[in-house]
Amino acid sequence: MSDTIKIIDVHSHFILPCYLDGLKKMHINPAQEDGFPTPPWSVEGHLAFMEEAGIDHSILSLSTPHIHHGDDALAIALCRQINEETSAICHAHPDKFSFAACLPNPSVDGSLAEIAYAYDHLGAVGVKVASNNNGVYLGDPSLDPIFEELNRRKAVITIHPSRAQATPNNVFTSGPAPLFEYIADTTRAVLNMITNGTLEKYPDIKVIVPHSGSFLPFVIHRLIGISEVLIPKGLMEPVDVLGCFNRLYFDIAGDALPIALDALLEVADPSHIMYGADYPYTPSVPIIRKQKQLLEYPPLQPIKEEVFYKNAAKLYGISL
Repeated sequence: MSDTIKIIDVHSHFILPCYLDGLKKMHINPAQEDGFPTPPWSVEGHLAFMEEAGIDHSILSLSTPHIHHGDDALAIALCRQINEETSAICHAHPDKFSFAACLPNPSVDGSLAEIAYAYDHLGAVGVKVASNNNGVYLGDPSLDPIFEELNRRKAVITIHPSRAQATPNNVFTSGPAPLFEYIADTTRAVLNMITNGTLEKYPDIKVIVPHSGSFLPFVIHRLIGISEVLIPKGLMEPVDVLGCFNRLYFDIAGDALPIALDALLEVADPSHIMYGADYPYTPSVPIIRKQKQLLEYPPLQPIKEEVFYKNAAKLYGISL
């Protein structure tokens, strides 16, 4: 679409037959799990979409349902197969695709093994983690060995939302998870990472929060204010909330306009904001319409090249 700037899409998905087969083995129906259909996907279709949308490079990551549902062995085996097949796609199209490896969280041993294999043998440029797996949220101390290794590797970590284990019944938001539960669970996970000290303990990780930061732009200063009450009373561990927030990265996939992007621009470092399309879960027609609106949006004009290309290129070490 754009003839003037390059575009890197940091929020882009793939759907492999082995993934769908694995979900069947887990007795998971994606439409029932998340109240949202799983779209068709192919390498050829994705490349055609990128051509149409003017996207030069896409960072592929697994969407939801996530692959750990109580069986470590099954999750570990499926994760390995998905990462190997995704790596093969990226090696066949190195100018178009890179990938963030999926991990079998909350299995610590399985995740550590997969991090090593994905980085050292498959060429992963990052990892994708769920906001929660089986109720174990990012920031949980049980995951510290995983984050210690990711910190050692200075990893880029893409968060993908998940549905919380318990949600209200008989309300619309308990149906289509992308509407509210995804945004709420992402926010819950990042707040947990901040308040449990994950981002301070592991300062070399680079965490990407999807969907214009989810609810974080609207609640981060509330957390700052609440922490000023709780920390002196010993009801919260001391933590530099704003310092942690300022280390986060954000993609603007989804419906960034007309409200969410403005809120994000008010609180986030512009060098930490990146473009995302969310293909194929968002179809090409609305993606291209939203992309055009973003490219023409006046507040983005001074940083447009950074948001659409330079920030991601620097973060991932990509040169196009």
